[in-house]
Amino acid sequence: MTNPETATDNSHDLVLVRRFDAPCDLVFRAWTDPKALAQWCGPHGFKAVGDRLEAWPGGRHRACLIAPDGEEHWVGGKYLEVEPPHRLVFTHAWETGTGETSPETIVTITFRESDAGTEMTFRQSGFASASSLEGHESGWSQSFDRLSSFLGTSEGTNHA
Repeated sequence: MTNPETATDNSHDLVLVRRFDAPCDLVFRAWTDPKALAQWCGPHGFKAVGDRLEAWPGGRHRACLIAPDGEEHWVGGKYLEVEPPHRLVFTHAWETGTGETSPETIVTITFRESDAGTEMTFRQSGFASASSLEGHESGWSQSFDRLSSFLGTSEGTNHA
C-alpha cells in the first residue's frame, strides 16, 4: 500500500512521503538499478532512458525522460551519499537545449522499515522558484505512483 503525503516549506523544499509494501532493500534497489529505474521513473506516459547510473559517492547519473509527444528532457547530477538500503543523496539539474543546466537541487531520500514495508521520505531542496517546485511535485508524485505499481504494491490515496 502506498500512502502519499506532501509537504512544502518556505525555503522551496519539496517533501514527499510514501509507504510501500516492500522491503527497504527492494525499494532502494529500484532507485539504483538502471533497468529497474527505467521501468518507473517519469510522469505517467513518459519513458525513461538511462545514459549513466553510477550509484556510489562521486558517481554520476544522467537520463532522458521522453514525453508522449517525443520531446526529450535530459537530467543529470552526482551522487553525494549512497548508504544501502537506507539513504541516497544526489544533485539534480535539467539540461537545456543550449547545453546549460537548470539551477541544481539536492535530492535526499531515506528508506525506513515501517509496518511490514518501507517508508520513503523524499526531499528535494534548493528550488529557484515556487513554480519549479510545483512542477517537480507533480512529476515526482506520478513517478512514485509508477514505482508503487513496479513494486507490485497497491496505491493508497491518503494525503497529509
